[in-house]
Amino acid sequence: MFVFGIVMAILGAILPTLFSEVQFNKSEAGDLFFTMNLSMLVMSLLFGPVVDRFGFKIFLAVCSLLVAFSFFLFTTATNYTIVLIAAIILGFGGGGLNGGTNALASDIHPEKRSAALNVLGIFFGFGALTIPFLIGAFLGRVGLDPILMFATFLSLIPFILFVSFSFPKPKHEQGFPLLEAKKVIKHPLLWLCGLLLFFQSGNEFTVGGWISTYLNEHFGLTPTTASFLLAGYWAAIMSGRLVSSRIVKLVKNENLILGSGVLSFFAAILVVAAPSKELSSLGVILLGLGFAAIFPTTLAIVGGTFPSLTGTAFGIIFVIALTGGMLSPWLAGKIAHVYSIQKAMFIPVFNCSMIIFVLVLIQKTLKSHKYS
Repeated sequence: MFVFGIVMAILGAILPTLFSEVQFNKSEAGDLFFTMNLSMLVMSLLFGPVVDRFGFKIFLAVCSLLVAFSFFLFTTATNYTIVLIAAIILGFGGGGLNGGTNALASDIHPEKRSAALNVLGIFFGFGALTIPFLIGAFLGRVGLDPILMFATFLSLIPFILFVSFSFPKPKHEQGFPLLEAKKVIKHPLLWLCGLLLFFQSGNEFTVGGWISTYLNEHFGLTPTTASFLLAGYWAAIMSGRLVSSRIVKLVKNENLILGSGVLSFFAAILVVAAPSKELSSLGVILLGLGFAAIFPTTLAIVGGTFPSLTGTAFGIIFVIALTGGMLSPWLAGKIAHVYSIQKAMFIPVFNCSMIIFVLVLIQKTLKSHKYS
């Protein structure tokens, strides 16, 4: 998850530099996010049945290698096509790491699932924080390529661990249970949680991918300063998940998500409507705190409801979530190209309002629809 944090942050962090080095426009940048997220979506369709049937070990090791290769490919990019290919490979590897590690953590911590997934998300925050921080600190001194090579080295560490450690046996070694999977797919809670993560994934991909460019163009922040603030956003997510892993022991999962959604809504308004860079920057940090608990705590609801087919259930909601993650930053690129980057940043405001609405439906479904 540390490496997946790098995956999620790296394209947005390197985008301002790529604009000047490779020469492409904002609409094409939106296409990068779209294709990377489409690759993640395809991987999410595949990983659930694969890990439920065959286990996690080889799958996660291969995904680590894909991520490492994509980082290396970015260092060789001399044109938009190479950048696009690297983004596609990055999506496949990153999508597998995201789905596989979350499903594995859910399986091995059944009694403290929500806390475990929030703690796991802290490592995501460390990874997402790393590259923006390194770019802010060293881009002017060493350039982008050494930073990307360091990311390549970091992404090989999980590969070594995956091939060395023992993993739980596959849950369905005798064959995939189609009838039970059909029952999971028909349950309304699965689709509502997926819809909630559709909007939340759109938020995280849009803010993580475009906030540096927004601050740079709308308020005149330098790429270095914008990268530091992006690092602050990921640090806020990391801190929020640490706090959430404690809070979730005292409140219901759905109440924690509701409070997080409300905070995110007002923070998103502050980011886009603030009259100064200082207030907008504060909104970015508050967005990180608000976003922190939403994704892992929603996964905990799904993992607790469908424990025998965690991979399959997670795969379905990741497909829905990544559709949002694919469409929102792509749409932001189109809006920024035609209108302005500020108007594009209204997308998180809308998404946050929808998260609150869908959470209310989830609360009602938890009371009326039981899975057994």
